Amino acid sequence: MRNVLRVRPRRHAARGPGHPFVRALAYVAAAVVGFAGVGTYEYVTSEFERVHTVDVTALLGDQRPVAPVAPTDAAKGLPINILLMGSDSRSGANAAIGGTNEGMRSDTTIIMHISADRTRIEFVSIPRDSWVKISNCTLFDGTVVKGRTTKFNAAFSNGAKNNNPAEAAACAMTTLEDLTQIFIDEYAVIDFVGFEKMVDALGGVPMCVPGRIVGWDSELNVFPGPQIFNGKTAIDWARTRKARVGKEYYDGTDIKRMKAQQVLMSHMVETALSKNLLLDSGQLRNFITAAADSLTASPQLADPKFVIGLAFSLRHISKDSIVFTTIPFDWTPDGNNVTWNADGYALLDNIKNDRPIAGTSVTDASFAAPVAVPSASSSLAPGATPQPSIDPLGACPPG
Repeated sequence: MRNVLRVRPRRHAARGPGHPFVRALAYVAAAVVGFAGVGTYEYVTSEFERVHTVDVTALLGDQRPVAPVAPTDAAKGLPINILLMGSDSRSGANAAIGGTNEGMRSDTTIIMHISADRTRIEFVSIPRDSWVKISNCTLFDGTVVKGRTTKFNAAFSNGAKNNNPAEAAACAMTTLEDLTQIFIDEYAVIDFVGFEKMVDALGGVPMCVPGRIVGWDSELNVFPGPQIFNGKTAIDWARTRKARVGKEYYDGTDIKRMKAQQVLMSHMVETALSKNLLLDSGQLRNFITAAADSLTASPQLADPKFVIGLAFSLRHISKDSIVFTTIPFDWTPDGNNVTWNADGYALLDNIKNDRPIAGTSVTDASFAAPVAVPSASSSLAPGATPQPSIDPLGACPPG
């Protein structure tokens, strides 16, 4: 069963090359090269300086996968792979959202692949419970943290010994590159507070809730129907694994939670595309400000010329070419972890070679809501009982 989640256009969105977001990209790109809007450009780019940037290249060693070779045709681009990570750090204001906990883990890890021809953006979630070989990794003080075979999430935790998200990201990058031979160009780590502020800066995210959901492990408490999630509700939705739906109780897994996160992210992308974000300098600045203080990233991702130039290069992308999926997997015999299967490695090979992943047979490895359990056609843990799944994208009637 294929399980590729596509960004769906909003009913009132403009179509074709006249889309306001496309025009906005063109205007801002022109400002970058000095043709117009210099004051606006400088007003916005000052916020990029607040992003915490760390170049981790020195930590990645000299055994990295071979990076793509620049094309001889200047009109062609290079594929770009960005590792996106959501940190569950409980330091500072994050404790008010996630509670107190020692250390730092990655709640979410996603490979964002941008095709060389700029016609596709593919988001591939990596299950944190993937049973893999974690690589040794090096910290800035020269300490080498030994790897072992365990859950993928341990890679980020190994690098977080000094509570440095950049070192944690570098360790996750090293492990992922060793496992997949995919060259990771950039990285970004954001915490609870930054994610919540980003949603609020968008004015909320439209969602469709299939039923009354009350979280056990979060403060999620939502009623059925179409609604706008503010930042607080969005972060609760993204974090929830255990919940009550109506009169039923579900003890979910991170695998199920990933699909809920993908649904939320697809709606965030849809919301951003529906707004004249880049034409409204105040709104754009607010969005950048929301993320800046909670974001640790590679230097390129805080370079406004790079970011806006990349956005401009994507001006012709079709919404149908923005997809969210999960690495296909099989459950381990104990039902507690997963291992990537042949379909999973085929998908990763497509990413490595810049082929569309939509052509890959993707098993239904992630499920529709944080509280849903897999359908009968899904890969079930041993002994699991199939139950009706919940689909937030299809639960509300059109209108």
